[in-house]
Amino acid sequence: MHYLDDTKALLRQLIAYPTVSPDSNLELIEFLAGRLEAVGARVDIHRDATGAKANLFATLGPDVDGGILLSGHSDVVPVTDQNWSTDPFEMVERDGKLYGRGTCDMKGFIAAAVAMAPFYAERVKDRPVHFAFTHDEETGCLGAQALAQILRAQGTRPGVAIIGEPTSMRIIEGHKGCYEYSTHFTGLEGHGSGPDRGVNAVEYAVRYVARLLELKDQLKARAPKDSRFEPPWTTINTGALVGGVAHNVIPGKARIDWEMRPVQSGDADFVKADLHAFCTHTLLPAMRAVSPDADIVTEVMGEVDGLIPADENEAKDILMELTGANGADTVPFGTEAGIFQSLGMSAVVCGPGSIEQAHKPDEYLALDQLTECLVMLERLGGKLAA
Repeated sequence: MHYLDDTKALLRQLIAYPTVSPDSNLELIEFLAGRLEAVGARVDIHRDATGAKANLFATLGPDVDGGILLSGHSDVVPVTDQNWSTDPFEMVERDGKLYGRGTCDMKGFIAAAVAMAPFYAERVKDRPVHFAFTHDEETGCLGAQALAQILRAQGTRPGVAIIGEPTSMRIIEGHKGCYEYSTHFTGLEGHGSGPDRGVNAVEYAVRYVARLLELKDQLKARAPKDSRFEPPWTTINTGALVGGVAHNVIPGKARIDWEMRPVQSGDADFVKADLHAFCTHTLLPAMRAVSPDADIVTEVMGEVDGLIPADENEAKDILMELTGANGADTVPFGTEAGIFQSLGMSAVVCGPGSIEQAHKPDEYLALDQLTECLVMLERLGGKLAA
């Protein structure tokens, strides 16, 4: 396939941009904008409040509703403390695999989509093709949520969204949401010999974790009978509990990092309402009886809706036709797909590479996966010319 060499060359350039989530992605976004503008796309770059990050939204074809959106995130996870055998930001081809940070998650799909843009520009007729490349997916899908607000305000209404996360080219029609929080406890420091004269922030944090464990069990009974997820219920995970300075000091500060992955929006409301009541009526009165300044504050790190399987899903139908698959699956990991679904698009996740390689040292994308993706994208051109 003649698009493979172009895609590999483009991917090499994308990997060379070290777009680790805390850092700027502007140079990469401007590079992609130039590539798309060169084939006639209308390109908008939307910066975040800091000016250091940006989303790209581009369109080939008429300014009408119902287009097909190809989406990917531009940020990658850090390589700090990972033992790489090669420079993670220099793509290396070896034994039928392309190594480099972001090759599968998910610059491989971005490279494939942009490499196909000249082909789409020649074939597009009544149905536009859109490109959406976002920032900060790895840290809460912040870019996609900001882009969704802009598209909603502009009245831009693509009909189909294909999110190219690494699925080994399987069609994914559903995944759980991902809600991440940091809950901060402010107590009152003191000498460990007089525990009643202080407010032990760590101990109250432990009681909060105990409540999370109770909710964790209760959520199992709330699992929808027809749930296709594994496990079928909403999960809670306590990722970190940080606090304290010494054996003999009552800790005045503590923090819990935790997440839940809802299978249905009502579960998230159930958990948040229960925790609010527990803090308001149980923990805080006890803390403030000793120190009026004691407090519990939950910081929302990200609340990303899941992708809900739909009985009617044009995106799934198109991908099944293009790939020859006879069905679609669900996965436990999260993507930006639910955000696009919330805008009224039918959405699926389908992209080259395996999630098993993502975020690891020596991340790679197999060439046969990239080729399979390009075949699918080339067939998609027929939908634009129909």
